[in-house]
Amino acid sequence: MNESPVLAWLEKDGTLLRLRLGRPKANIVDGAMITALQGTLHEHLASARLRGVLLDAEGPHFSFGASVEEHRPESCARMLQQLHTLILRILDCPVPFLVAVQGQCLGGGLEVAAAGHFIFAAPSAAFGQPEIKLAVFAPAASCLLPERIGQAHAEDLLFSGRSIGADEAYRIGLVDVLAEDPEQAALAYFEEHYAPRSASSLRFAVRAARIGVNERIRAKLAAVERLYLEELMATNDAVEGLTAFLGKRPALWEDR
Repeated sequence: MNESPVLAWLEKDGTLLRLRLGRPKANIVDGAMITALQGTLHEHLASARLRGVLLDAEGPHFSFGASVEEHRPESCARMLQQLHTLILRILDCPVPFLVAVQGQCLGGGLEVAAAGHFIFAAPSAAFGQPEIKLAVFAPAASCLLPERIGQAHAEDLLFSGRSIGADEAYRIGLVDVLAEDPEQAALAYFEEHYAPRSASSLRFAVRAARIGVNERIRAKLAAVERLYLEELMATNDAVEGLTAFLGKRPALWEDR
């Protein structure tokens, strides 16, 4: 097992920051993973030479999602605050943020990916927000997915909890590029489209494209987080769903 939950290094003469989730096979987005990602982004994003970030993952899967254990009532406020701070950091990334996905990309893992600019995926990848199956909802995805794939497609994934294959994800705009080797496809894209550009001007282009979008997501995320913590987590079924999952037993819904 790697000492850090995230591997980080610079490539392309310091113009590309590589990030790799390093806790296979699940690559759970827990507090330690979030802290490591935040620290690395804080350390490198100010570099004037940087032209892009590429996030991928070790092992057969990108991520099974956030830590269910950390979403229990006594710890979920801190967990959501940490995760949402990371989501906002990625949204505000001053250079293009690329994500290469293989295998399962679920829950909090999909929220992290969807905050980036472009998603490259293997044809066998699968995407989903299964939170509703535990009687909770995905706060960040409730804000990110409507912006990325439109309200109807977002509601389909958020209300059903179903997973979709890479082909469907590509068709609805969740995935930008399908490739047998998404990491290499992302690297080739960076080399062709970002490496030759002015790093300074690229940053202005990124800022311009996200004006309005990030402000909408930031405001909605604050409201959705309050809904989750103050109302959802006060219900019987939300607590039951998480407790049943952790206890590896069927949930008993009381519809309240």
